[in-house]
Amino acid sequence: MAALNHPLENVRVIDLGRHQAGPRCAQVLARMGAEVIKIERLGGEETRYHGPWVKKQSSYWVQYNSGKKSVAMDLRKEEGKEALRKLVEVSDVLVQNFRPGTIEKMGFGYEELKKINPRIIMVNVSAYGQFGPYKDQIGYDPIGQTMSGITMVTGDEGMPPIRTGVPIIDRITSLHAAIGCLAALHEREVSGEGQSMDVCLADTGYSMTEIPITAYHGSKIAPKRGDSNSTAPPSGIYPCKEGWVLLSAGDQHHWYRVCNALGKPEWLEDPRFSTRPERAKNAAIVNDALNELLSTMTMEQAIAHFTEHDVVAAPVNTIPMAEADPHPWERRAMVEVDDFLAGTIAVSGDYWHFSRTPVNIGTTPKVGEHNDEVLSDILGYSDEEIEEFKQKNVISEDDLYHEIQGAPDPS
Repeated sequence: MAALNHPLENVRVIDLGRHQAGPRCAQVLARMGAEVIKIERLGGEETRYHGPWVKKQSSYWVQYNSGKKSVAMDLRKEEGKEALRKLVEVSDVLVQNFRPGTIEKMGFGYEELKKINPRIIMVNVSAYGQFGPYKDQIGYDPIGQTMSGITMVTGDEGMPPIRTGVPIIDRITSLHAAIGCLAALHEREVSGEGQSMDVCLADTGYSMTEIPITAYHGSKIAPKRGDSNSTAPPSGIYPCKEGWVLLSAGDQHHWYRVCNALGKPEWLEDPRFSTRPERAKNAAIVNDALNELLSTMTMEQAIAHFTEHDVVAAPVNTIPMAEADPHPWERRAMVEVDDFLAGTIAVSGDYWHFSRTPVNIGTTPKVGEHNDEVLSDILGYSDEEIEEFKQKNVISEDDLYHEIQGAPDPS
């Protein structure tokens, strides 16, 4: 059997996703080498025109859609529907994140898809799932954070609810979807049949508060809100003379390292600190010593000092500091690629580092850039039929970038 260049090289994915969780799932599959064909509305999916910007390119859009092919097609027209049916026949996966019931109204629910292609795997992503008490409600990333309790275990007692600054629910839901898709592809090799799957933002939220919910379910003792500095120190974010530092060394086998870092070897024999629960009771004493030491150090000095003593220490970066850090660039977690609007742009890169079959990091497509290629080479439409599609406005390469102000060139 011939070796593949990329792990999912022979897999074709139809991406009907919008916004984040659905498209990000498809993008993960694209990174692994799948041919991902994004079906956009005419003019381009709306998030093409969402900031923040690099010149006129959306930083939002490229993170979810680089490495895909674009077909801009009107699925309200019968010709568009028929072209999609033909594409389903020759594809492996369809990803969609419309509101539950919408894809069925469009004529592409799973029962219809499997009539066209019994091997198709359908990935359904939604706010609350295809079944459940809230399935008919719409929602975005924050619903997973709020209903699961994330916003009420973040921060300190007395603070208002706190959301994360980035869409963690969308990102993790997309990984749940991609993992499920890979499992379904593997199972299909045995059964010969496709299947549908159902992941949602709300479930992802609960997957992140599973420990406190399990504890409360069994004990009816509500968790206290606040950072872990109030438990066994050091474990949390501490201020330095300049900046902040993360320290994490709450486990028993870390304690001697902390004592050495603090210059307190006598604490090794002190019964106030002999166990993790005792250290939690006397956290203020340890934290006072930490704060006194850190008040004399910059963040960089603090990291160097505690790292020398083999205590976990990491920077608390601003976004400009995170961008300047060599880690994501050396590890290729972020890479620069050519871009038709920005010239070059940074996109998410390689999170897996396969030893034989590397990931495939592609560029971001123009609106409808692959209309002709997909309709002709994959679906077998003639040049005359494709031209008729254009005349009837079934497909188009028109975009709305002329309406976007974008961001100034930093150079």
